Amino acid sequence: MAAVLIGGGAVAGVVKAMSAKRSGNEERVTTIAQVLHLAIQGAPTGVVVVDISRDVLLSNPQAHQLGLMHERMLHDFGWEAALRVFDTQEDQEINLVIPARRAGAPEKSVKCLVSPLTFADDRFVVLYATDESELVRMEAARRDFVANVSHELKTPVGAMSLLVEALTEAKDDPVAVGHFSESLTREAKRLSTMITELISLSKLQGAEALPDMEDLQICEVIDAAVHRTKLLAEQAGITVSTECDPDLMVEGDRSLLTTAVSNLISNAVNYSPNQDPVTVSVRLADPETVAISVTDRGIGISLADQERIFERFFRVDKARSRSTGGTGLGLAIVKHVIANHRGAIKIWSRPGTGSTFTLELPVLKKEG
Repeated sequence: MAAVLIGGGAVAGVVKAMSAKRSGNEERVTTIAQVLHLAIQGAPTGVVVVDISRDVLLSNPQAHQLGLMHERMLHDFGWEAALRVFDTQEDQEINLVIPARRAGAPEKSVKCLVSPLTFADDRFVVLYATDESELVRMEAARRDFVANVSHELKTPVGAMSLLVEALTEAKDDPVAVGHFSESLTREAKRLSTMITELISLSKLQGAEALPDMEDLQICEVIDAAVHRTKLLAEQAGITVSTECDPDLMVEGDRSLLTTAVSNLISNAVNYSPNQDPVTVSVRLADPETVAISVTDRGIGISLADQERIFERFFRVDKARSRSTGGTGLGLAIVKHVIANHRGAIKIWSRPGTGSTFTLELPVLKKEG
């Protein structure tokens, strides 16, 4: 109580000084009660004080926002925890999942500390609630990511182990050794590519600013991406044609943008029938936006798959992806590259007709 009186005295002195200077304004804070009320009502933590009869003596807007309060009544799980505190006079920590109040809204994960208001009077309990929804979501995403990585890495590692065993057994058969060696090299390359892409994705999802931003002619980026995928396209008998306005400029990281466009071209080639062309076009979508579109006449993507296409390790056609050495990370990398350039990515697709992926980037306007 002494600490309260000392703190109260200090605050009271400040309030009196403010009141003396501004006595003509009725809206000014003039009492300790007003200070405490404003502090609690504006707190980012939900606060509820309840008595043994379940009457709520105090609550703030954040407690209602978090779902701890509903229609002036304390949430049932909160009340159950409060009863335990009334009984034991010891702190309780609970984790609540508050159902959404409207269709389509996410559940809230709320962490709540329930304590006696004061040991001098056992009639009151206070609940402090914080929104842990984002932390819970991130932890779930981390677990999924680790599980996915573990599963995806097991496939090439397991294949390499079997191939090494087969090589050992076939050491006296040059034809078999050549075949297994080629397969081993392919799996090793796939594993190396996956690790490289995982590192790239990790960097893109970090908070650091892009290090190599520069003024770029977008046509140079397109030419570099086409050159990077030239061998893949030639092996599939597919022509990659480009349409680009050489005057269009963007600000960006040359290497990352080239990777994003080449990933889209590689996907278009891998999911297209032989000799069906792939087109890369660049246009001014509006005075503020450059649009880069990669179009194929391949297998297309269903509407349900379009909602998941940018997830890590998601594949529309797992068998085709495995045969082409795909990691399932290419489109996730594209998404994060474009997000880091303050851009957007759009998709149009129809099964059996083909797909168009469009990257939208802020145009770099020439001075003067």
